[in-house]
Amino acid sequence: MSHQTQVEQASVAVLTVSDSRSRASDRSGDIIVEHLEQHGHVAASRLIVADDAPAITEIVKAWSDDSNVDAIIVTGGTGPSRRDVTVDAVSPLMSATLPGFGELFRHRSYEEIGPAAMLSRASAGWCDGKGGRTPIFLLPGSPAAVELAMGQLIMSQLGHLLAVCASEKAS
Repeated sequence: MSHQTQVEQASVAVLTVSDSRSRASDRSGDIIVEHLEQHGHVAASRLIVADDAPAITEIVKAWSDDSNVDAIIVTGGTGPSRRDVTVDAVSPLMSATLPGFGELFRHRSYEEIGPAAMLSRASAGWCDGKGGRTPIFLLPGSPAAVELAMGQLIMSQLGHLLAVCASEKAS
């Protein structure tokens, strides 16, 4: 498959993990949706859930099993505190990871915020569900971090990653 092969329009599920945000105060979720729409994609679903591992797992599993969801982006819960359970809740669902995403994210973050970047557990990979292979990105909850991830990393590669995953579904 050529590196130029792209999925032009994707349905992406967006999950905000937070004990304190509401739809009105979810700036990080808004940033994700804005970037998706600017690139011709749509938010297939958008939810906010508390920092609760079983709830996060249930939502991500349901979305990965949904053939109408092409990718999943989760914001929040990727830091070092006891309440940051997103990575622990989602990692067991991933059949593979994309280590380069987290590495690049932390590198770019380091350029902006310094050594605090090492506290992020931002990661990416995919889940093999009933809906096929579904890429998933786990982002920090801060709007600046989400802007960095969406603007500098995810949007430039999402279409190609989805094309690769779609070709895997067809195989």
